Amino acid sequence: MPPTFATCAFAHYSKIRNHSLITDQIFADWSRQPVASEYYPLSASDLLNRFTQRNKYFYLYEFGWHTKGLIGVTEPRRISAITLADRVATERGELSGETVGVAIRFVSKCDPTVTRIKYMTEGILLREMLADPLLTQYSVIMVDEAHERSTLTDTALGLLKKIARKRPALKIIISSATVDAGLFYDFFNLKKKKDEKDTSVILTVEGRMFPYEVFYLEEPCPDYVKATVETVMKIHRTEQRGDVLAFLTGQEEVLKALDLLREHQEASGKEDMMILPMYGTLPNTDQLKVFFHAPKGVRKIILATNIAETSVTIPGIVYVIDCGFVKLNWYSAESTTNSLVVVPTSKAAAEQRAGRAGRIRSGKVYRLYTEEAWEKLPDHTPPEMRRTDLCSTVLYLKALGIDNILRFTFPSPPPAKNLLASLETLYALEALDEQGQLTTPVGYFLAEMPIGPMLAKMLYKAGEMGCSEEILVIIAMLQVQSVFSKPSSGQGVIRARVAKRNFEVAEGDLITLLNVYTAFVEDGRTKEFCGRNFLIYRNLKRAHEIKTQLCSMLERELNIPLLSCNGNVEIICRCIVAGFFPYAAYLHHSGVYKTVRGNTELSIHPISALYTETQPQWVIFCELLHTTKLFMKDITVIRQEWLTELAPHYYHKVTVRNDY
Repeated sequence: MPPTFATCAFAHYSKIRNHSLITDQIFADWSRQPVASEYYPLSASDLLNRFTQRNKYFYLYEFGWHTKGLIGVTEPRRISAITLADRVATERGELSGETVGVAIRFVSKCDPTVTRIKYMTEGILLREMLADPLLTQYSVIMVDEAHERSTLTDTALGLLKKIARKRPALKIIISSATVDAGLFYDFFNLKKKKDEKDTSVILTVEGRMFPYEVFYLEEPCPDYVKATVETVMKIHRTEQRGDVLAFLTGQEEVLKALDLLREHQEASGKEDMMILPMYGTLPNTDQLKVFFHAPKGVRKIILATNIAETSVTIPGIVYVIDCGFVKLNWYSAESTTNSLVVVPTSKAAAEQRAGRAGRIRSGKVYRLYTEEAWEKLPDHTPPEMRRTDLCSTVLYLKALGIDNILRFTFPSPPPAKNLLASLETLYALEALDEQGQLTTPVGYFLAEMPIGPMLAKMLYKAGEMGCSEEILVIIAMLQVQSVFSKPSSGQGVIRARVAKRNFEVAEGDLITLLNVYTAFVEDGRTKEFCGRNFLIYRNLKRAHEIKTQLCSMLERELNIPLLSCNGNVEIICRCIVAGFFPYAAYLHHSGVYKTVRGNTELSIHPISALYTETQPQWVIFCELLHTTKLFMKDITVIRQEWLTELAPHYYHKVTVRNDY
């Protein structure tokens, strides 16, 4: 039975306010224009689009700011940077990569001789600061969608504040439809005395949206993935024309819903739905498909994670389905581990999702939770800086020469215990010395690599151990999440499980991933191979792209030799331990696994190659997922003595007497 929604509906937002924080009031001349007579779109990206059009009030480009340096715009996600750069370039009558450029991890479409407006992810801006700490090539930096408050956003904001003191000429714009403007106003106001001039200004413009109706469930649903599919089918059968955007928490749920909807479509015998996934690790070309119009008579159904929550406007969306949950990283300083936790979304995030429905005409929003549950949601999601591992942030700030991390000014200071735990982890990885300075060469290598510190340390040791080719493959495969297809039909599930067993080995998940990639390449990287073996072609293709890019980086910039161990699995496992030794767990006599540090109880995830095997005594894991229990993912079987051999500074063996 499809979920039953309450008959009452609520109209929201005929008009919403958009805040932009602008340092030094670079829009002083705008106050003389008849701004009140026109409503502006919602985000700073759209504002910049306006600025770059001719004959419209005020333009960063047309007013001449590009003559003083680049106009930089940061976006929280790759797809946002790509699509916005394409849109602004189109409005200027040219292709992306000319006046309007874009740069994301591993990909750059910028011409130093002609590019004047540069869209990029926040990580790219931070990387540029390593070479140019004062961002001297930029005249304006716009940080878009600042309400997302990722660690990259907050780190960039903290550094921009320091740059503003050194470079008063640099203009900084912080923008979002739901930003806490007061917080950032105070943060960037650098005046020291009351009678001095404020160095930050709040500019509020209003954006007009079509109204949308919100429907809540009458009763809670036990499975929001199935409820999402049922709601999509109900909309498709009963509602007028218009595309559907459904929010789920992760790639696995998106792919599960995708399979269920395709089964419905096959059963109906009609080709009247275009069903598309959208998540962070999807290749750029596949992500861009959601922006194309569906053929006449076909309804576009988009299944997305919170990547579609902000920054992007997908044309044609009229109906939004909100599952009410989001997957967040959560860090435990005691065990020094990150966990992926599925938690209820916040009211601010739910409103962002709902706002996708009122862009082209009146829409409808279906929330898969009760109105009572809505009232209990938190107002905002906690900033990522306060709930995640800070190793990459600390490493990056150290590379910039910022010694006293504890006194660095973040918009929302992280817990001191998290910072100290991150410093200890980096010291254990030999990236920091006893004085807290970056070590040479390990520390600087880890800071240079666009991957996590533990993965980077594993890659560094691979050069010494002679298995860098294999470790590069493992790292690339870990960047794309699951490569195994999950059919929903009975026979399909059995065949997929048998196919997966052909790749699985007793050494664990990472060696299994290595086997999958090796077989994929040996067969010519074909879709037919993936189809026969129930593998996801687009993810394997993306892993191959990442591996190729990392190979190029190692050879060109970092002088790490590309060597193969020719199938010596023990060397690969030892190399994994050299990078992930803090994430070691042992089988307790009670039958559960426990972390060596923190004594946290863990279980093997059901998707692991080791789930149905005899439980090994010692393992290394790469990730934790918290659902019904705390599950280990991406597990490798190890020997106990490897820990004391490869990380003697972190582990030592003692004898403990059990009194029971």
